[in-house]
Amino acid sequence: MKNKGIAILLAIFTGAIGGHRFYLGESKRGLLFLMFFWTFIPAFIAIIDIFRLAFMSESRFQAKY
Repeated sequence: MKNKGIAILLAIFTGAIGGHRFYLGESKRGLLFLMFFWTFIPAFIAIIDIFRLAFMSESRFQAKY
């Protein structure tokens, strides 16, 4: 079972390189973040992910991940 708080913290601190995506089991997306981190696009997507995860209900989070 994944922890929503850990996913948010990983998105904050390692979001630009896809750390939260690897944790959530989305390895292909994590690799895309890792390949394109130098463009800063994954960093902007990670900011969106932070808010998306923060406002997602716990039951929906557990159902999805």
